[in-house]
Amino acid sequence: MTATQNPPTDHPKTASDSADRRYATVNPFTGETEKEFPFTETSEIDGIVGRAHSAYQEWRNRPVEDRAAVVRRAAELMDERRDDLAKLITTEMGKRKEEATGELFLCSMILKYYADNGPGFLEPTSITPLMGKGEAVVETQPIGALLAIEPWNYPFYQVVRVVGPNLVLGNTVILKHSEITPQCAVAIEQLFADAGAPEGVFTNTFLRISDVEQVIADPRIQGVTLTGSERAGSAVAALAGKHLKKSVLELGGSDPFIVLDAEDMAATVKAATMGRMQNTGQACTASKRLIVTEELYEPFVEGLKQAFSTFAPGDPADASTSLAPLSSEKAAQDLHAQIQDAIDKGATVVAGGKRPDHPGAFVEATVLTDVTPEMRAFREELFGPAAVVYKVKDADEAVALANDSAFGLGATVMSSDLDRARSVADRLEAGMVWINQPTGSSPELPFGGVKRSGYGRELSELAMFEFANRRLMRTVPVKKAEKPQAG
Repeated sequence: MTATQNPPTDHPKTASDSADRRYATVNPFTGETEKEFPFTETSEIDGIVGRAHSAYQEWRNRPVEDRAAVVRRAAELMDERRDDLAKLITTEMGKRKEEATGELFLCSMILKYYADNGPGFLEPTSITPLMGKGEAVVETQPIGALLAIEPWNYPFYQVVRVVGPNLVLGNTVILKHSEITPQCAVAIEQLFADAGAPEGVFTNTFLRISDVEQVIADPRIQGVTLTGSERAGSAVAALAGKHLKKSVLELGGSDPFIVLDAEDMAATVKAATMGRMQNTGQACTASKRLIVTEELYEPFVEGLKQAFSTFAPGDPADASTSLAPLSSEKAAQDLHAQIQDAIDKGATVVAGGKRPDHPGAFVEATVLTDVTPEMRAFREELFGPAAVVYKVKDADEAVALANDSAFGLGATVMSSDLDRARSVADRLEAGMVWINQPTGSSPELPFGGVKRSGYGRELSELAMFEFANRRLMRTVPVKKAEKPQAG
């Protein structure tokens, strides 16, 4: 963090941080409360943890192929139920129908990836000892029951990328999902139960925030993972440290999208638009800061203006809708306040900038330029359909601006000169860098960040080892005693 940076601000992904702490389906398009769920009572927590711990004792001893079969069956059931599950996502957090279906398709890929590859990832690794005879082997073993605290913006994907590898490994998982996606949480629990997971292997809870520490402190819980805000991440990390528990955090992001050159400006603008507007801009890895060299700046901004002007609010369940509502009215108010702060302090509105005259939690697809450090939009994560475009003179200035952030999750570099692009990518402080494509996700690719974007990795082979005991087994042969000589 540079001396000019302001203190980190909160990240809106984790609905747990909101004042309205209740588990309820509030449709962000209609504003109607469709279903509410009671909190898990504090008195129930000991039993929940106890069942997860007892299930672990049996689950870890099952052949890994049996555990993988349950995970694969969960993927098959997800495929069968995709339409119904997609409707839940759209109803609870407002994701467009096409994107909700796409999220579930990716989830199925992730589960199948670990079902197919997880057993191989757990094969022991041999080491040649430098001293002495015998052998040394590193084995990968589960460690126990875990707590997963997950957000609303990808209500199935965020959970699946934790549960898939850990269930194959042999751990069990207790879920505390976002308060605004309770039906998604219930559906995930049912999915794994129907796939054959024994009671306690995967358990959904409606925990109060005040009860989270009780779960983390329980000696039967061996680790905690969280995707959400910096504030929530800091609190969970402190609790995990206090109780000597392993933690993995995936927090905020303010990903740079650096344009060094553009042989096809239309394609570059299209990529930037896709990178920024996926999930209505409510993605931690969305391209939030568009950094463009000065010779390309004006045509890029003009192209972005035209692209963003095509987004129109509508029902997210309608396949023709291009702009979905944000996850809640509060989220829309918060984003608009950030945009208005920039406007009041002199930023230029290229497109959007307002709340549209339309029912629902909408904010216009917005492009801002001339954003300066005293504006909230310069430092804070804009979690919604709002892009900030910066002009730089060269690659060095682009790298400096990209790295001048408390976050370090993903980044994109656009250039037809791959050597130049890699040279710039090598200098970026980020957990993931994509060249000539916006940051994305795939089961085999590690996902995670640096700096205040968190630590640890999800997805890929690496996810199998975050909550694992990498146990050394060193075997030395016994020297046989010499037989006494006959007299």
